[in-house]
Amino acid sequence: MRQVSPESPDIFDFIMELYGACNGEWETLLSRCNISLEALAAFLEYAATFLCNVGNYYGEGDQKFVPDLSAETLRRIADVSPETKARLEKIIDPLLAIPPYSLGYPDENTQSGYYISDRNNSITPEDRQKVSTIMHLKRIEPDNTRFRKIMRDGQPVLQILRASGRKKVLPLEDGIELHTGDHSQEVNLIVSSLMKAKLSARNENQRETFDRYEQFQDTGNMRALKKAQRCWVSDKSPTVEFILGFIESYRDPAGIRCEWEAMVGIADKVEAAKLRDSVAHSDEFIRQLPWAVEGVNNGKGPFEKDLFEPPDFTSVHALAVCGSTVFEAANLPNNERIRETVGFKNIVLANRLSVNHRPDAPCHWIDASQLDFYQQTSHIVRYVTTAIHELLGHGTGKLLSERLPGKPNFDNSCLPKSPLTGRPITSWYQPHQTWGSVFGKLAGTVEECRAILMSEYFMDNKSLLEIFGYTDDSEVTAEDLLYATYLNIGVDGLQALQYYNAENHAWGQVHSQAHFSILKRLLQDGHGVISITEVNLPQKSLAVHVDRAKILSHGKPAIGEYLTKLHTWRCTANFAACREYYEPLCKVKGIYEEWRKIVVAKPKRKWKFVQPNTFLSGNGDDLEVEVKVYEASNEGIIQSWAERGV
Repeated sequence: MRQVSPESPDIFDFIMELYGACNGEWETLLSRCNISLEALAAFLEYAATFLCNVGNYYGEGDQKFVPDLSAETLRRIADVSPETKARLEKIIDPLLAIPPYSLGYPDENTQSGYYISDRNNSITPEDRQKVSTIMHLKRIEPDNTRFRKIMRDGQPVLQILRASGRKKVLPLEDGIELHTGDHSQEVNLIVSSLMKAKLSARNENQRETFDRYEQFQDTGNMRALKKAQRCWVSDKSPTVEFILGFIESYRDPAGIRCEWEAMVGIADKVEAAKLRDSVAHSDEFIRQLPWAVEGVNNGKGPFEKDLFEPPDFTSVHALAVCGSTVFEAANLPNNERIRETVGFKNIVLANRLSVNHRPDAPCHWIDASQLDFYQQTSHIVRYVTTAIHELLGHGTGKLLSERLPGKPNFDNSCLPKSPLTGRPITSWYQPHQTWGSVFGKLAGTVEECRAILMSEYFMDNKSLLEIFGYTDDSEVTAEDLLYATYLNIGVDGLQALQYYNAENHAWGQVHSQAHFSILKRLLQDGHGVISITEVNLPQKSLAVHVDRAKILSHGKPAIGEYLTKLHTWRCTANFAACREYYEPLCKVKGIYEEWRKIVVAKPKRKWKFVQPNTFLSGNGDDLEVEVKVYEASNEGIIQSWAERGV
């Protein structure tokens, strides 16, 4: 929460204090605080939404949300006890304040938990550059850092804050310091839990994984994390799978500092077997990509790894997820060196994906004649494309780079030829450069766009679809899924406009930005394979239309060309070409702005997930784990968090 906004931890404490004050009997506040049933419902909606997003900004879209209550009503609710009253007064102004509208570099309209200062002494672009430069020189990786600007003796001091259990202050140069021990209280609790989990490790590899993670959490040193991730990747197909650490950088406006996330899940052996079948055929599919070159690198071409290390691909039922979103799947670790030399894991959260199968859910962007078909197939498309997205989307590609000066991971005596120009490449990653450091804020959305395009590119591949049980003879045929995929491209692209911030002209969600760019690309260059029409109902709406006859002749070539561009630029560190092409595709102007207004008038339902808790009972050999499931309601979500004892 501290990574989201300064007020988020205190809002959490206020909600928990209020729960305790009424002992979870929320309706008692009606008479005790003299509030209406509608006011209580509005507060519970806000509290549950806050807890599900782990902060007061939506995990999808990064837009701020506030309670639909006045300050006066909130104060009446808080009057239930002196403690709740004091906690509310501490946060009521930032809790209700609009602006800020969204997350971003702090200014009048945006806020960030990664860049901390007061408004009279704000962090400047020059400050950010100074910190970036010194971190590069001192080999301080940014993943688990924030930074703060203070005044000391009338002079500005920039403090790099690194998450760890140990506290220490290290001067780096005049006016810049490294402070370890950020989030130390929480980190030490994590370390304690890791050591307890280690007692249940099934093998030596798992025990070493826990040891390495403990070292990382204690010291904050990223080298320890990389050792932990190497062990974690090597632990194939465990019954209990987990994800832990500072993982995705989507919420940092610079695209380099990562959000702390965690997940624990129990493997689904049947579904995992299907996913591993796709892994077994992965090399075959990679040779069918547009940049594959016969006779080079076993037919895969120079822009793929020499050896595609078959990843662990598993399906789990998530028991607990901590983060601003409950994600559908993950492909980790993000460190490219580990991915190339050790491998990676693909993890699908089956119980999260199953939520997508809601035939009764409204869809405003599909023509009535196609609605039944769309509702019966969209969840299948989502499952299959998610599997391809993780395995071949995030799993392919070789970053051409010099690990050390003069020692590239490619043949520099015969430079690879670009599939875009047919000429030898002219750029690659220099020593100590990474995908994230070169592409910055664009890295996340471009990589997600590449993975999405990969999944859509392969949805006509009948050999691949057969692995998942879809053929020309199945109830939902392979042809049906291909057509449904293009309907989904249209719907996802339109729905993405909900996450575009018109005030700041910025995207708040990297996947949505990617989905919109793909739709825009097909509208511009797909020769009518997809079209959007305005429908004048009692309220304006939009409808997606797909020309089935043009999917293979025009749709797939357009997707393949877009995919090849992003893949090549990513592999060759060509940020300038990528930005010049990608950013215009993400602009929302003209007719797209008119569509945005229609879309935001019919917002997509934002999911809230209630999660169970586990409790130990008994002693010794009679020790048992009890799983407590809560009511699927706002009250259930709050109770789940309160009984977690955070």
